[in-house]
Parts: sequence; structure tokens; C-alpha cells
Amino acid sequence: MNSKQRAYLKKLANTLEPIFQVGKGGASPELTEGINEALEKRELIKVTVLKNCIYEVKDIAEMISERTHAQVVQVIGRKFVLYRPSKDEPKIVLPK
Repeated sequence: MNSKQRAYLKKLANTLEPIFQVGKGGASPELTEGINEALEKRELIKVTVLKNCIYEVKDIAEMISERTHAQVVQVIGRKFVLYRPSKDEPKIVLPK
């Protein structure tokens, strides 16, 4: 992903509300599966990491992105954005 594509995804993610929260349990298999399903439907999601999580935000973002085969678009504060194009019906068209 180049910088132009990343900037485009950041712009789209700016208006998104977080749909998942990572708590003290970290990235459980159930949470990972839920994020995986959300990525298939939405392609771009925002996740919040609560203060009681024992892991750093970047570590959680990397862990979940590896498990879901998604890309981390950005990490800001206690939130991060993930992107993965849908296998069936891609909705987001990235600039070249």
C-alpha cells in the first residue's frame, strides 16, 4: 500500500466510529473472528483498545492484522484502523 492509498483510507476512516473494543483479555479468538467478519462486510473498520488492556495499541493492531490478513492503516492514541478488501464484493476502490 502506497502513501496515497493510505491517505485515502485515513480520510474514509476519519468519520468511522469504533465497532470493537479490546479489553484486558487482549485479542481473543472470538474477537478476532468478529473483526474478520466485519472486515469482509465493511473492508475498513476502527477498533478501540481500552486502558485496562495489558498490551500496547501497536502490538494489538499488528497481532490482529496478522490473524485477519488485514493491513493497519493507522494507529492514533488508543484506536487503530484496519483495511482488507472484500473477497466477494470489494466496495472501496483505492487510488493508483
